[in-house]
Amino acid sequence: MTAALYDSTVAHVRRADPPYSFAHRMYVWLTDLDDLPRLPRWLRPFARFDGRDHFEPGEPGSIRAKLDRWLAARGVNLDGGRVVMLASARTLGYVFNPITVYWCHTPDGALACVVAEVHNTYRGRHAYLVRLDEQAGAEVDKEFYVSPFQDLTGQYRMHLPVPDSLLALTVELHHGGDTPLVATLRGVRRPAGGRVLVRSLLGRPLQSQRVAALIRRHGIALWRRKAAMTPRTRQNTAGALNG
Repeated sequence: MTAALYDSTVAHVRRADPPYSFAHRMYVWLTDLDDLPRLPRWLRPFARFDGRDHFEPGEPGSIRAKLDRWLAARGVNLDGGRVVMLASARTLGYVFNPITVYWCHTPDGALACVVAEVHNTYRGRHAYLVRLDEQAGAEVDKEFYVSPFQDLTGQYRMHLPVPDSLLALTVELHHGGDTPLVATLRGVRRPAGGRVLVRSLLGRPLQSQRVAALIRRHGIALWRRKAAMTPRTRQNTAGALNG
């Protein structure tokens, strides 16, 4: 598999009171974990994939090794099958991935499972083991504190088809018959050559820093609108990667 970039738009629609929505442009990488991009030396500081940025931060190893250990602890053995990852890359020593998606295959190419790894702005991380149906959909219980404006109740309904020429992911939060939040990521595939990467870097410099800052800005906007808040406690942030 050849790595690709997706010129994308991420959008959130909050349907709870007070309603709020936003959409931002960004770019994300689609890579094979066993064949990460080999960039020219001068571009490497702007696009790195580091095991420290995924799963347990203090655990050594590559992203692939850490993913395999996480899966093995849940009874899943890919036996060396291909893993395709959708994520932002570390740029100038920093990365913030609100969600990283891993499509995990068996050696014969069949999709074994999907892992959706979520990060929050409190440096917390949590990974969900997802079993997709024939329509690339699944439902998992919410187990991780993401926003001070949402508690830990409810279920995520995910639509996570493997990207091809288009990227089209959807995550909906369902609670008590309502859908208080819908998040989408839509994009168009581009070759991950140096020229495309440079254009992306120049068009959206320091993307991860910008994403983290925008999340905080939207949080302040909701606070000013008197959105109900759920306090962050040890109970709803501890053991983030155990679920």
